[in-house]
Amino acid sequence: MKIGSMLGEIIRSVFRKPATVKYPFGARQAVPDRLRGVIQYDAEKCTGCMLCMKDCPSNAIEIIAVDKPNKRFIMRLHVDRCTYCAQCVVNCRFKCISMSNTEWERAALTREPFTVYYGRDEDVKKFLEQTASGVSQEQP
Repeated sequence: MKIGSMLGEIIRSVFRKPATVKYPFGARQAVPDRLRGVIQYDAEKCTGCMLCMKDCPSNAIEIIAVDKPNKRFIMRLHVDRCTYCAQCVVNCRFKCISMSNTEWERAALTREPFTVYYGRDEDVKKFLEQTASGVSQEQP
């Protein structure tokens, strides 16, 4: 490559508009409708079949039985392990797991926000209190 042709490309590049956006301060572009974003869980529909947990290739999902006869479960999602493959969504027979196409930003400075608990608020609160006090929770 000759210096003259390279110099012309450099000068053109200096006056061109940047191709990137200054994230998160720039204007956001529209996301695709089929974007695989944050996993959402509906505890009311869940029957505890645990297909989502068995089929997750990255072991990011844990189903914890709070009251199995009354079908009360908590889902512990390790977001830092999730590959967003949607295998759990496809295999859920009761459609209690879905993926959001509006929530997809998961950046954080610490690991704490990457473990998410889904379920009824009182069940999650009780479970977290039990685990904090050292009481072991039975895993089905």
